Amino acid sequence: METTGVVRRRTTERVRDTLARLATERDVWVATAHPDHGPHQVPLWFLWDGRAVWMCTAAASVTARNVREEPRVRLSLPDTSDVVLLRGEAECFPDQEVPGGAAEAFAEKFGWDPRAEEEAFLYVRVIPTTVRAWRGEPEQRGRVIMRDGEWVAAP
Repeated sequence: METTGVVRRRTTERVRDTLARLATERDVWVATAHPDHGPHQVPLWFLWDGRAVWMCTAAASVTARNVREEPRVRLSLPDTSDVVLLRGEAECFPDQEVPGGAAEAFAEKFGWDPRAEEEAFLYVRVIPTTVRAWRGEPEQRGRVIMRDGEWVAAP
């Protein structure tokens, strides 16, 4: 692991940086599991609404099947030099039952509205219960920045 030039951030800085990334990034890796079929991981577009991660997938996808059966999920942003890992439980909303504000914000961010597709889609909301963030070895200690759904330090 590259540690040259890494300066250990305070917890408030980690929370601030994590919130900024959640607000601006497009992709998140979603890890799900099914009791009979095992683990599954895919990248999905996501929207951060300030409290929850919203994603959308085909209603018949493996991800949709898994979160219906086992709602516990792990999410990760795709930068191994600036790690952000989230854990929470997925709540599912069929495309015609998703809260309008979330669907509109998702459509605005990506220029695509799954509700207009012929194929059925499933919106998945994850309110994080745990968030870990670190940049390199110097930040391994203190990497938990959200515990039990509460930020460890105010941003």
